[in-house]
Amino acid sequence: MVSIAVIGLGTFGCRVVEELEQADADVIIIDKDRDIIEKYKSSIHYAYISDAINEASLKKILPDDLHAAVVDLGSQLETSILVTNHLHKMGVKHIVVKARSDEHGEILKLIGATDIVYPDLDAALHIAPMLLSSALFNYVQVSRNFALAEVGVRDELCGRTLAESNLRQKYGLNLVAVKKSAENDFTSAGAPSMILEQSMILLVAGTNEALREYASRTDDDGKKEKNAKFFAHLLKR
Repeated sequence: MVSIAVIGLGTFGCRVVEELEQADADVIIIDKDRDIIEKYKSSIHYAYISDAINEASLKKILPDDLHAAVVDLGSQLETSILVTNHLHKMGVKHIVVKARSDEHGEILKLIGATDIVYPDLDAALHIAPMLLSSALFNYVQVSRNFALAEVGVRDELCGRTLAESNLRQKYGLNLVAVKKSAENDFTSAGAPSMILEQSMILLVAGTNEALREYASRTDDDGKKEKNAKFFAHLLKR
C-alpha cells in the first residue's frame, strides 16, 4: 500500500488529508498543534504531535518506503526549507511543498522538492482570465503552456456547424465536450454537423496563446489591447 506523509496541517495540508482519507493509502500526519492532530486522529491511524524541523524525529516517524510527502508549514519559510531538505536527504522521491512566493519555490526546488504548489497564485490564475473576458467561464491550467477552459460561442460562430467553425484550424482549439446551456451537464463533443448556438458552453483545450486570442477577440475595442497584454503576462506564469 502507498504511504504518504502530510507534514504541517495548514489549509492546504488539511485539504490533502481529507482527500486522502477516501483513498487506499497509509496516511501519516505530523503537526505540533495538538488540537488539529486530535481533529484527524480518529480517521488517520498515524497521527503525530511533533516539531517537523527535528530531523531525528522525522526519521523515527517516517517509514523507509515512504512514497510521498506533502509539506504545508504555512508562513514558516525557513522551516519548510529545512523540512524539505531533511526529506530529500532521507531519500523521499516525491516531495510536494506549498510555497509563498516564486523565490521560496525556487529555493525549495534546489533543495529537493519535486512539486511546488502556489495556492494563491493558482487561484489568481483561475479567476483573473474569467474576470477579463465575457467569453471565458472556467479555466484550468494543465501545464505551463496548455489549459482547459469553458468558453462561450463567439458571435461569428453562432448558426454554423462545428465543421464550419474551423475551431481547430482557425483558433487552435480542440473541442472536448459541449453544454447546451449553463444549466445542462457536459456531453461528449458533438458531430461535425452540430449547430453552434449562443447558449452553448464549449469545453476546449489549447495553448495559453490560443485561449487568450479566442477570449480577447470578444472584448470591445477599448478593452481588447489592454486585456490581451494582461493575458499574455498572466498566462506566462
